[in-house]
Amino acid sequence: MFEHKYIDREKSWLAFNARVLQEAGDDSVPLLDRLRFLGIFSNNLDEFFRVRFAAIRRLSLSGISGEKYLGGVSAQQLIKDITDIVIQQQSESLRILNNIEEKLKTENIFIVHENEVNSEQEVFLKDFFIQKLSPELVTIILNDLAEFPVLKDSLGYLAVKLVMKKNQEVRYAMIEIPKMVNRFVVLPSSDEKQYVILIDDVIRMNLGNIFNIFSYESVSAHMIKITRDAQLDIDSDLSKSMLEKISSSVKDRRIGEPVRFIYDQEIEKDTLKFFLDKMNIDSTDSIIPGGRYHNRRDYMNFPNLGRFDLLYKKNDPLPIPGLSLEGSILEKIAKKDYLLNAPYQSFAYLIKFLREAALDPKVTSIKITLYRLAKNSQIISSLINAAKNGKKVIVQIELQARFDEASNISYSEQMQMEGIQLIFGIKGLKVHSKVCVIERMEKSKVKRYGFISTGNFNEGTAKIYTDVTLFTYHQQILKDISKVFDFFDINYKIQRYKHLIVSPQHTRHRFVKMIDREIAHSLAGRKTYIKLKMNSLSDIPMIDKLYEASNAGVKIQLQVRGICSLIPGVKGLSENIQAISIVDNFLEHSRVYIFGNAGFTEVYISSADFMTRNLDARVEVTCPIYDEDIKNELIENFNIGWKGNVKARFHSYKLDNKYRVRGDNPIFRAQMETYKYYQSKVEPIEILKEE
Repeated sequence: MFEHKYIDREKSWLAFNARVLQEAGDDSVPLLDRLRFLGIFSNNLDEFFRVRFAAIRRLSLSGISGEKYLGGVSAQQLIKDITDIVIQQQSESLRILNNIEEKLKTENIFIVHENEVNSEQEVFLKDFFIQKLSPELVTIILNDLAEFPVLKDSLGYLAVKLVMKKNQEVRYAMIEIPKMVNRFVVLPSSDEKQYVILIDDVIRMNLGNIFNIFSYESVSAHMIKITRDAQLDIDSDLSKSMLEKISSSVKDRRIGEPVRFIYDQEIEKDTLKFFLDKMNIDSTDSIIPGGRYHNRRDYMNFPNLGRFDLLYKKNDPLPIPGLSLEGSILEKIAKKDYLLNAPYQSFAYLIKFLREAALDPKVTSIKITLYRLAKNSQIISSLINAAKNGKKVIVQIELQARFDEASNISYSEQMQMEGIQLIFGIKGLKVHSKVCVIERMEKSKVKRYGFISTGNFNEGTAKIYTDVTLFTYHQQILKDISKVFDFFDINYKIQRYKHLIVSPQHTRHRFVKMIDREIAHSLAGRKTYIKLKMNSLSDIPMIDKLYEASNAGVKIQLQVRGICSLIPGVKGLSENIQAISIVDNFLEHSRVYIFGNAGFTEVYISSADFMTRNLDARVEVTCPIYDEDIKNELIENFNIGWKGNVKARFHSYKLDNKYRVRGDNPIFRAQMETYKYYQSKVEPIEILKEE
């Protein structure tokens, strides 16, 4: 019998981020997109330390060993293991960055340091520093301060050491690298060569200007960065509104406990010791040596320099066959269900639905759940437009959407001013469902229209996250959505749903029943299967249930982008389970659950992963697909992903991210083939009309 039954979720997540890093290191990925993946890797790691690592650290400091919660590993040991893995990944990311920079040189693109600029560029940068950068700088002399300043979470700082001429006295300072100035400065080009410099180096160039009042012998500046615990401590004061409480907690987050400190490994030992001592950072924190630059997440916004040949070719989102953006979308949905698969198809259909509802005199109300919103959200402007047209608009907005709290607070205040009724969720339960229902008077009767999605109603992420949205006129499904909103109002009353599967009351039980049904089919000799696509699989009882199905002979295919605590392909445990992860140009985000049911196939889309929090501690919605064409479409989508042999890696206990071996088979890049699949369904005249 195999020694282990589960993979630690934190290590599995780090393996997912290693897959992102693989994309950055992949020579077949366009160079500027490789930089983007390096930025995504860094951004992911920041969030991991702010949330997951911080939680383990809190457990460690509490004196509880944590084996019960961490799969038999102590919190202290897990912290050590994570730190070792991250140090290795950071080293690999630095090697990859150096490799990319060398390859950019062959394309006549040069990322230069402050001592590599020519005289013309130096003049340009001096003017840039005086006009744009200097006014944004915050510089603090540290030696004589009674209290060390709070370093902001995940911002970059230059730790400065000044050695004075008089008595060789050492003074320390820090310079905050401003967020309001683009990290990358494009320099004047020459001889068909393009040059970019980071503002970190522009600051280094101008240290003499910054510290000109001091008589110093030498000055050096090395980058440091701190990551803080992102947990919100919600005030229990009953006199305060939820909006006030979350707003206050977000402000307090900036002084959360440090959980990671990264430093330029070229920094002088005395400078490093000074900062660690002053910030009370010790060995219980993750102290990680890095390169010259941190906050490599900024590489997500590296300038394209007009070099579109060094980026993935952009495919325009396609129209949904039979559903025009010109006519009435409600009229079409009344006749049949439609599926939107973004970013392959245009997210504009969802905006069109809300804009039409806002103007339609027969529409009386709009109810919608919101989790993460785009900057300058068209969703919000559509809802405000509806309220101005006299519609009753009810919005459930999740104020505790991690790292989007400030944005959601701002949007909440904006909507309140426009008379939109807001619901701020349920104590102890995040609302993660993605649903909307409108009511329309038709021949003196109320009819409902709506949509249910696997992803956020966010036109920004809809360009890079793969998500499916069902537009439907199915009155019983939409009645169930209305019951979800009733639950928000009266959450002590358990609703009974005829079609939807809703967390926290029903999801676990219903999925267990469906897996049990597949087990019964298999034991009775009937052919059946389970195909599941999700972001994360870490809930132990659900994993055990899938192991049970495997041992009963059920063939199980899993597409799990991120955490996968299940170990596939182990004799006597999971020999009938295969599990892959696809990491490519788009972020795989859809949750699609397919049960063979001995020929009577059932297909569901969901906002929920197989994680304990999604099953038991959030409001999630899973929706059955009844339209046979859409059912087949989702099954075909799954199968296209399963056939992928370019960006598909196998999940395994070794966490080695081995690629699926292509062998003699032709190249089959799943995301590109999915686009071709939708392209084949569209008449050329429809594409022209959409353009």
